[in-house]
Amino acid sequence: CSAAQWLEPAQTAGKKRPYLFTQCQAIHARALLPCQDAPGAKMSWDAVVDAPAWATALLSGLHAPRGLPFQPRRCPKQPPTGFERSHWKQPVPTSTYLIAVVVAELESREVSDRCRVWSEPSVVDAAADEFAETEAFLKAAEEITGQDYLWGRYDLVCLAPSFPYGGMENPCLTFVTPTLLAGDRSLAGVVAHEIAHSWTGNLVTNATWEHFWLNEGWTRWLERKIKATTSGKGRALEDFDLASSLQNLDGAVAHFESIGQAALTALVPPVDGIDPDDAFSLVPYEKGSCLLHVMERTVGPTKFAVFVKAYIKQFRFKTVTSAAFKAFAVEKLGEQAM
Repeated sequence: CSAAQWLEPAQTAGKKRPYLFTQCQAIHARALLPCQDAPGAKMSWDAVVDAPAWATALLSGLHAPRGLPFQPRRCPKQPPTGFERSHWKQPVPTSTYLIAVVVAELESREVSDRCRVWSEPSVVDAAADEFAETEAFLKAAEEITGQDYLWGRYDLVCLAPSFPYGGMENPCLTFVTPTLLAGDRSLAGVVAHEIAHSWTGNLVTNATWEHFWLNEGWTRWLERKIKATTSGKGRALEDFDLASSLQNLDGAVAHFESIGQAALTALVPPVDGIDPDDAFSLVPYEKGSCLLHVMERTVGPTKFAVFVKAYIKQFRFKTVTSAAFKAFAVEKLGEQAM
C-alpha cells in the first residue's frame, strides 16, 4: 500500500514498538480505500479502527467515544483479542488526500481547550513546549480570514524520526516532523503553515492538481500573516520571509529548466499524464504567494483584507480553479489587481 508507512521499532524514538502512519497526498488514498481520489471529490466519512491494546490510534477526524450511528456490515461485532476499538468521524466534507491514520505508542499533552500535542513518550514534553504557540496561531488565522476554525479540534502528532516530510495538514490532526524540535520554537512556523491550510486548502480546495498554487500559494501568504501578527514584527517579517522565498523560487525554476521541464514552473502547470508527486516543487508555494503579495500591495492592505474574507466565505466547502479565482478577484478588486 503506497499510502501506508510501516516502521520497525528501530525507526522510532522509543525503539520498542512498531509504528504506522499514512500519507495520502497527492494520489495515494486510492491505495488505502476505494474512493474518487481527486481533490475535487469531497466527502464526509466515518471509520472504525481496531488497534493493538498497547497502541493509540488517531485519525484525521473527531473521536466518537459513543460509537457511530451504524456499524459497517463487514466489521466484526467485537475487536480481536488484544485489540481495542475506536470510532471516528469527519463531518466536514474533505478531499481524500486529507485522510490520515497513525497507530503507535503515543502520549498527549494539552496546549489549549481545542489543541493537543501527541508524540512518543520520550518526545511528547519537548513537542508540547515547542508547539505551545498553536492556539495563538489559530486565533490569528481566524481573525485574518474572518472565519472561525470549523474542524472542532486541532491536534498535532510529532511523528517518528523516520517521518520523511516537514508537515502534513490533515484536518484535526496535523503531522509534523521531529526535526522541528529546535528547543527555542524557531521552527514552529511550519505549524503556522499547516494551521493556515485549515482555511486555504482544506476548507477552500484546488479543484485539480494543476491549480495546486491555490492551496499552497494562499497558505504561504496566510502563514506569513499569522507569523507577522503573533510575533509583533509585522511587515518587516513578511519582507524578510519574501526575500528568502524569492531565492528559493529562483533555485526551483533553475532546476526544472536544467532538466528540460520548464513547463512545470508555470503557476498553472500542465500535469495531464504526470504524477502530481513528480510535478511537486516550491514553485506553487512561492510563485503563488508572491502573486498574492503583489495583489495586496497593488490595491492596499485594507482592501485586500476585505477581499480575503470574502474569498474564504465564497469558496469555503468548495473547490476552486485559477479561472474562478481570477474572475472573483477582478469582481472584488478590479482589473488592476491582476
